[in-house]
Amino acid sequence: MTKLAIAINTSRCIGCQTCANACKMQNNVPDGMLWNRVLTEGCDSLNGAEGTFPNLTRSFLPLACQHCENAACLRACPTGATYKDEMGRVEIDYDKCIGCRMCMAACPYNARTFNWAEPERSAGFNYGDSRVPVRKKGVMEKCTLCKERTDDGDKPMCVACCPARARIFGDLDDPDSEISRLKREGNVRILLEDKGTRPQVFYVS
Repeated sequence: MTKLAIAINTSRCIGCQTCANACKMQNNVPDGMLWNRVLTEGCDSLNGAEGTFPNLTRSFLPLACQHCENAACLRACPTGATYKDEMGRVEIDYDKCIGCRMCMAACPYNARTFNWAEPERSAGFNYGDSRVPVRKKGVMEKCTLCKERTDDGDKPMCVACCPARARIFGDLDDPDSEISRLKREGNVRILLEDKGTRPQVFYVS
């Protein structure tokens, strides 16, 4: 069995947005849309800070699909377009997606986006990995754990490009992997753990 996962070391994350842009370029994500976001915790603005000057702190929370073991989006999808594959990834079959947005409503992490109009790209052409499906108007999109890369045994692009080495990718079903060790021994934070979704993305510090 395989259960692909990402651990994010928030003490290393510098909020540079490289992961968000690398994801966008790899996966041909249209203008005005991100699959991978970096939030500034406790702030309404992208690069805010908590506290009162001069006693300010800033911490970042990268956020994308959590590839949950008990995925609420999967249960909500009426057509089977959302599914969990043999690698533990939550994926979307774009041919089965009817655009009802039930998965979007069910996801507690706000980790899906919807193509309300024909996707536009300021470059004027498709970019990124040629194997990535081109999505059309009326379907959902989200992080795929860079399916095309991880099928080949490569790291997701957000992991490969992180300059601070804040992301660790691996197989949670391999007890000897670095990510399994972090899950067992690290100071682990699970987002919205009370929802019972059992995310395969988790945070360490």
